[in-house]
Amino acid sequence: MAEVENLERRTGASVPVRVDVQLHDLLMKPKTGPTATPPLQPKSRSEESQALMLPEPVYPQHPLPEGVDFNERQYQNINTKRAFKCWALPFVKSRFRASELRPIIAYLFTEFKCNVDCHYCWSYNNDVKGMTEDMARRSIDWLESTGCRVLALMGGEPLLRPGFIHKVVYYAAKKGFYVYLPTNGRLMRPEVIDRVGDAGIGIVNLAIDCVEEKPGLPKALNRIRPYFDYLIKRQRHYGYTVMMNINITHINQDDVKELTEIARANGIATDYHLNEAPMFEQDHFKHLDDNTTYLTPDDFPKVDALLDYLIDKSRQGYKMANPQQHMHDMKKLMRGKVKPWPCRAGQNNLIIRPAGTLAPCFPMYSSTYDWGTVGDHKFDVHQLDEMKKTCSTTCLSTCNYILSHCYDTSRVIRWGLKQALHGFRGVSGHFED
Repeated sequence: MAEVENLERRTGASVPVRVDVQLHDLLMKPKTGPTATPPLQPKSRSEESQALMLPEPVYPQHPLPEGVDFNERQYQNINTKRAFKCWALPFVKSRFRASELRPIIAYLFTEFKCNVDCHYCWSYNNDVKGMTEDMARRSIDWLESTGCRVLALMGGEPLLRPGFIHKVVYYAAKKGFYVYLPTNGRLMRPEVIDRVGDAGIGIVNLAIDCVEEKPGLPKALNRIRPYFDYLIKRQRHYGYTVMMNINITHINQDDVKELTEIARANGIATDYHLNEAPMFEQDHFKHLDDNTTYLTPDDFPKVDALLDYLIDKSRQGYKMANPQQHMHDMKKLMRGKVKPWPCRAGQNNLIIRPAGTLAPCFPMYSSTYDWGTVGDHKFDVHQLDEMKKTCSTTCLSTCNYILSHCYDTSRVIRWGLKQALHGFRGVSGHFED
């Protein structure tokens, strides 16, 4: 706890976001030997000559002529079929192979580099080389063999290499993946939107924290408004969906409400996160001290009210990825009072770093613990369960939170019965009790 208290004094962090010392040392300073991740060796010329390449995308390939869009029914059918094939079927199959690694969603970190400097963000690192075509192809092929059909392209900023992302989306979509693209939108030019849309992107998740740019918060809607408008306009032509990812910080709480209404007006969903300090030490992170984006105890009442506002909007029918209970639990998270919960990281989701090494979840990407590589995972349920007794009390990952509900059999049965009684019209779609 001394480390936590020291972190709070230095950063103004509102919650104990660092895991305990014993787990931190295990994951960041593993013993040398067969369990330690070996350093990556440079490839020889013969190995480079055998590297796999991603196929060149056919463009354009979209079935609709320019100027013609899907009607509402066709658009809904496209996304219903995608949800069934890429989410529901892999989930059902995973229930029959509980002892195997069966990722429902995988996060492919094509980049750690980024083109903006959000002061709360400890995840980007401009010194890390991006993923190669060889590793991207091997990763997608391996994930396909595990039954995974949802692929999230992560960064940094994935669109730093738009041509590479075009190839990845095209290859993965041809293999039946639902491809998820998060981006800050700065590089999301109309020609990029058209290419990834034509290639088969499933959803674009815009990371937007404010309407007008603020110090430390460069992800502002008005900086990308023409791109945003074009992205919304082209949904019905290519069949993808759009959502807005919003980080609740010390300095943007009014913006959160405004962005929520903008999303509503444009018919898109939102996803919310509480700003958090790093879970582990990050040597490259330069904004740990005197960070104006971190929530402080003085923010608790204001954030409580904001979360209540969002919960009320969810009840009114606003599209939100967060279950209502998840937003209630965020109040506990910022006070450091989250109890251990059944996170599915390393079992039904995972991350692949640019070099091909694996980790169970996003907060663990900087860990040096050896969880294996693409095609040779070393996830151990007992090790993961022991780790999660600590780390789950400092994290409320939206995806893993929802997955934990999905793998609660009694909750799924109750939800299914409730849906059946209402004709499967989306009642209680977030497994709320």
